[in-house]
Amino acid sequence: MEAPIDLNTNWGLLGHEWAVGLLRQQIADGRQRHAYLFTGPLGVGRRSLALRLAQAINCTQPPAPGQFCGECRACRGFGRGQHPDLLLVERQEGDREIKIDALRALSRSLSRTPLESRYQVALILNFHHASEEAANALLKTLEEPNPSVVLCLTALDADSIPATVVSRCELVRLRPLPPAQLAPALQTRLGMDESQAQLLASVSQGLPGLALRLHADDTLMENRTNWLEAGRHLLGASRVERFAFAEKASKDRQGLRDQLLVWLSYWRDVVVAASGGAVPLSNIDHAAEIQNIAQMIGFEQATRVLQAVERALTQLETNVNARLALEVLLLELPAVAR
Repeated sequence: MEAPIDLNTNWGLLGHEWAVGLLRQQIADGRQRHAYLFTGPLGVGRRSLALRLAQAINCTQPPAPGQFCGECRACRGFGRGQHPDLLLVERQEGDREIKIDALRALSRSLSRTPLESRYQVALILNFHHASEEAANALLKTLEEPNPSVVLCLTALDADSIPATVVSRCELVRLRPLPPAQLAPALQTRLGMDESQAQLLASVSQGLPGLALRLHADDTLMENRTNWLEAGRHLLGASRVERFAFAEKASKDRQGLRDQLLVWLSYWRDVVVAASGGAVPLSNIDHAAEIQNIAQMIGFEQATRVLQAVERALTQLETNVNARLALEVLLLELPAVAR
C-alpha cells in the first residue's frame, strides 16, 4: 500500500534534497530567481521539481516559508500541471524542434498580469529541442523579466542550449540517484518489498520519475520484458528474420524509440560485464544472461553493438528512415546461438 506523500518533507519528491533546500531557502528569503534551468536525463524529475517550485511560490496558505499546503486552488492546479497561470511550451508531436512562433506567443502571454496567482509560471520542457531562432526569441523575455513571472526551462544538459540562455538562468543540475539510495525510498513510498524496489531502482537507472512510471503502469515492465526477449532472439536470427523484424517494428516510431532505449540499457550492461568492471548492472534480473553474452562476444564487439544502438537512436531523433536505421543496427548484432 502506497504511503501518503508528505509535502513538508523534501516537497514530496524522491531525492534531490539539495535542490529542494536551495529553492526553498530562496523562496523563504524572498530572493527566488526570475528564471531557472533544470537539467538532467529524462525521468530524473526536472518537470516535477519545476511544478513544486510553482506551488511553493504561489501557495495561498503555506505552512512555513518555502513550503506549500498542497490543498489550496493554486497548489492543486500547479500540482496537476493545469492552472490559468501555468504556461506550458514543448515540442509538438511531429515537429523536430520547438518553433519560434511558440516562444513569441509565450512572450506575449507573459506581458500580462497573472490571472489568479502571485506569479505566472512559464514551463518550457526540453528546451534543447528549441530552434536557434526560438532560443533567441526567448532572450528578450530573459533580459527584461516581468517581476510577476518565473520561467522554468528543462534540458538534458546546459551544453545543449545556447550559452546566452544559460547565463540568464539559475542552473540546477539534477542527477540520477544511486539505486541503493532510491530503492529504500521506493519501498517507503510505494509499500513494495525489497526485491521489487531494488529491481525498479536498477531498471530505472536511479531515475525517480521513471521508477514511479514503471510502477504505475504495468505495461511498461511488460513491454521491457518483451523487448529484451526480442533482442535476445535476434542474436540467433537469420538476416531474413532480422529484416522482417525491422519492417514490423519500424511502423511505430515512438515504440521503436522506447524499445531501443531498453536495448541501450541492456548493451551497456553487456559492455560493463565484458570489461570486468565493478559497476552495478541495470538489468539485474537478466544478470546471468548478460554475463554469458559478455563472455561469448567480448568487450570490443559489445562496444560496437552499444554504439550501433546509440546511432540508431540519434537517427530516429533526426527523422532518418526508421526501417533503414533499424536494419543497419540489426546487421551489427553478433550471431549468438539461442
